[in-house]
Amino acid sequence: MKWIKNARNFVLLFLTAVLAVLPACGSSTKETSTQATTQESAKSTAYQPVTIENYNRTLTFKEVPKRAVTLNQHVTEIMLALGLEDRMVGTAYLDDKILPEFQEAYSKIPVLSNKYPSKEVFMAAQPDFVYAGWKSAFTEKAVGTVEELEKAGIRAYLQESSDMTAPTLEDVYKDIQNIGRIFNVEAKANETINKMKKDMEQITKQIGPVDKPLKVFVYDSGEDQAFTAANNYMTRLISLAGGKNVFDDIQKGWAKVNWEEVVNRNPEVIIIVDYGEKTVAQKQDLLLAKKELADVPAIKNKRFIVLPLSAAAEGIRAPLALKILSKGFYPDKFKE
Repeated sequence: MKWIKNARNFVLLFLTAVLAVLPACGSSTKETSTQATTQESAKSTAYQPVTIENYNRTLTFKEVPKRAVTLNQHVTEIMLALGLEDRMVGTAYLDDKILPEFQEAYSKIPVLSNKYPSKEVFMAAQPDFVYAGWKSAFTEKAVGTVEELEKAGIRAYLQESSDMTAPTLEDVYKDIQNIGRIFNVEAKANETINKMKKDMEQITKQIGPVDKPLKVFVYDSGEDQAFTAANNYMTRLISLAGGKNVFDDIQKGWAKVNWEEVVNRNPEVIIIVDYGEKTVAQKQDLLLAKKELADVPAIKNKRFIVLPLSAAAEGIRAPLALKILSKGFYPDKFKE
């Protein structure tokens, strides 16, 4: 009958429609499942609160800082090495030229001041994080104390390896790792540290065993007295390069010493730290003109090594500093 035939056609059309919908439902379910997995993955990689001990203070970060300002070159270069230029809204206090590989990134960051910026200039950048190399940055004469900054909602991190007696390279690495943790780039921090270690291992391997380390005097500045490296970071670099800082027995980072004491220590090499108003040539002329130093081997043989302050500071330039010192101490081992 005709009505039976129509009913049969209706059933067939209904079944066809159901079968067509089923794959779509399966696809929809699959998409929902995929989205849930993606969301769950995003949650697992979300920023976890970071707690760090820094210079007798406990700092807790619940999110990545978005507006960082760096004060002092060596900490600026650490941030750039970790690829954090997009998080930087200002920088200050360049000792010399930024490393070439970071120049492009650095050029996009506002320079707030040649030295420490005034509080007004600093606050105008609206920072939520400030990273300094030296304690002098966190004073009333500079950007303010850490207590003042905290009250203004600005987290302050001090490069701890730059402000302790007898820091090791491990202390420098710890600072780099801390910045990596704060900004959620730990993998990049570890990669940077591993490259530094590898480069330094190659240099020390080239130096080889040293039976009698060279006696080294570091001249920073001073006329009536010498301002010199005592038991500080440079002492570690000098030791790795096959030398011995003649004033490493003084238990502080830097110290003033009498010229008579320099004579008594009888250095074979003098490292001139390149920075400040006096040029390297002026510093060298001052040393050569001092009559009391005339019989010191380093003066008699004019054995001077120039080390930029940026390389002498606790940062990513450790391999560069080590190479400068090593080539100066043992040039025969570093012939091209």
